[in-house]
Amino acid sequence: MREALRGLTTRGRSFLAAAIAAAVSALILGERDLLRVAVLLAVLPLLAAWYVGRSRYKLACTRSLEPGRAPVGSSARVILRLQNMSRLPTGTMLLEDRLPYALGSRPRVVLERLGAQQASSVAYTVRADVRGRYPIGPLMVRLTDPFGLCELTRSFPSVDRLTVIPQVTALPRVRLAGEYAGTGESRARSVAVHGEDDAATREYRRGDDLRRVHWRSTARTGELMVRREEQPWESRATVVLDTRVYAHRGEGPTASFEWAVSAAASIAVHLREAGYKLRLVTGSGIDIDASETGGEGLILDTLADVKTEQNGDVSVLVEHVRRRNDGGLVIGLFGALTVAEAELLSGLRGNGATCIGFAIDSTTWVPSTAGAESGREHAAASLALVRSGWKSVPVTHGDTLPALWPSVARGSQGFAYRAAMAETVSGVNR
Repeated sequence: MREALRGLTTRGRSFLAAAIAAAVSALILGERDLLRVAVLLAVLPLLAAWYVGRSRYKLACTRSLEPGRAPVGSSARVILRLQNMSRLPTGTMLLEDRLPYALGSRPRVVLERLGAQQASSVAYTVRADVRGRYPIGPLMVRLTDPFGLCELTRSFPSVDRLTVIPQVTALPRVRLAGEYAGTGESRARSVAVHGEDDAATREYRRGDDLRRVHWRSTARTGELMVRREEQPWESRATVVLDTRVYAHRGEGPTASFEWAVSAAASIAVHLREAGYKLRLVTGSGIDIDASETGGEGLILDTLADVKTEQNGDVSVLVEHVRRRNDGGLVIGLFGALTVAEAELLSGLRGNGATCIGFAIDSTTWVPSTAGAESGREHAAASLALVRSGWKSVPVTHGDTLPALWPSVARGSQGFAYRAAMAETVSGVNR
């Protein structure tokens, strides 16, 4: 009852104040009718408090997110379903879900009377323009009497999380240098290196074609063995993300770092769809092998949380990648580089790796008086990257990844682009 009295609304407290004033006036003036009015004014909020305090509702709440993983700039729908588990009907309830500031203001929804064992659903929409993981909840339920004199708050402890992933853009399909490099078991589009029929065998795995069973090996080992007829080479790719804070410019969703994160997500999804065994490495020490089922979601969830770091170093980034260098294709997304840092990246070309670097000129995101000098430094770093054996693709503010992606294609077009870029850089340095 004490909790219910503390839950009196402004209207309920006004009733009590009016009752006290009427009672004092009745005693001074000797008016019995005014005293009856005072008693009535006092009884109404007390009855409301007793009614709300004694209402022991058993409510069950479930929350669902559609979708649970939303791209930056899109909307997600939150559906709340409440069920009255008791035999007593509820009164009108005000629902309020707690949200972080990035998702907007707290939604307030009025839910009408729920009968015994009755359920009802309400929904609202949230939108996030900044990637990250955002808690949604807990849900607050405000119970009130029909006159609005008393209000109590109940909360559900459950909290769900909405993952806002980077924007993923579709990329044109091009033939990439290094697409047949790497190691592994077999790929249908790989190039044979052991003749027409590689008779090497391995243990049978669930899902293997029974026509590939090698009966001689099976009889010899006593276990079911299958041929590795398609070749022992597969395409591998490593996406490298530069997270040094001083290498990027700008703030919020339009910063150069956000461009790099979105590009990393788009490239990772594109390569996964093309059948690559994929790995993601960042300067903050994140190292993810996304080769298995669900790897795409793992990469997107990781990129939703990735942030810049103050003490980033290119040499540390190179060391992270080289811990497990399987060769294949290495695609780097780098912010502002110095010539020395670009030369350090030559260490990633081991094991026959083909390296393609997107050199982001972050100075174009925030124009400054030193723009010409910064442009020369970026051009010199790009040239050093090319001399280190990388294929460098310059990126400036306003460039889109789908427009730049054909530049990484293998063949004469890609090499002509690389040569033209090198000549341009050399001209700038003269």
